[in-house]
Amino acid sequence: MSKINFSNIFDQYDNIKRIIPNLLKDQTTGKNIVWATDTYQAYGDEYDKQKQMNEMNSIKLIKDGIMLPRIMKTKEQQDERTKGKAEVFTPSWICNKMNNYCDEQWFNRKNVFNIENEDNTWTTINKKIQFNNDSNKEWKRYVDSRRIEITCGEAPYIVSRYDATTGKKLKINDRIGILDRKLRIVNENTNNEEEWLTWVYRAYESVYGFEFQGDNLFFARINLVQTFIDYYTERFSKNPTNKMIDKITNIISWNIWQMDGLKDTIPFEMPKDEFQQISFDDFFSNIEKEKAKLVYCKIKDWRVNKIIEYRSMKGNK
Repeated sequence: MSKINFSNIFDQYDNIKRIIPNLLKDQTTGKNIVWATDTYQAYGDEYDKQKQMNEMNSIKLIKDGIMLPRIMKTKEQQDERTKGKAEVFTPSWICNKMNNYCDEQWFNRKNVFNIENEDNTWTTINKKIQFNNDSNKEWKRYVDSRRIEITCGEAPYIVSRYDATTGKKLKINDRIGILDRKLRIVNENTNNEEEWLTWVYRAYESVYGFEFQGDNLFFARINLVQTFIDYYTERFSKNPTNKMIDKITNIISWNIWQMDGLKDTIPFEMPKDEFQQISFDDFFSNIEKEKAKLVYCKIKDWRVNKIIEYRSMKGNK
């Protein structure tokens, strides 16, 4: 069984190494994402959970076999993250089942992309996906339909390069992620590279996800970049250009972002002031000051080219 290997990913793909600074970018703050986990604090102060991740320390931990995707962690590390952070990664067959249900609602029919088997595998339907004559259900509408994976971890619902619980690699034809399905539709309905790129970019712009822990978010972003490289090289039998990868990376850095899902803010955004005795009136004044310190996460609405606060999408401005 072929498994994913992150430890040598930078040696394999120079383009990914080149864009590490962009993969670490937090578009809300203009700085870098933070570690947001105490997993690596024993390796030095620079790995404190509130410190920003940077190119040097991130690559070092990966190359040293310390920062790893969940499947490559030891059982003890997995259990610790599950207990401490409620970190649970979903098997591909469950992701497939849930994504199939969403597509069943969209297409108004079952078994659009694959047929689920009793042994938790699936059989891919290789015939071209059919769309009806309803203008609201054409293939371009499907590609543009917005989807989000909350607390996305390594983004197994969005892209399925590998099973997050076994590490088994999945062939492009058998992938079941939200974005994988959109890219399949683009493959089946475009005739040249220019048209393909236009709709692949739109597919990426339509898929969102947020995650608290910095290492998980970093791996999720790598997975989305590598997915683009996978599909492009298979379709055109050549490597994508730096310009293409830069564009995809910019979309990913906006759409797959770091957030405290309970507050809709960046992690640790309310710093604790030194203790001082305050009056009754000062108490309420300080509450307002603390609220003002909150930095609410921003995302981009690509269709209108506008930056908005994520919380505005939930109606609780």
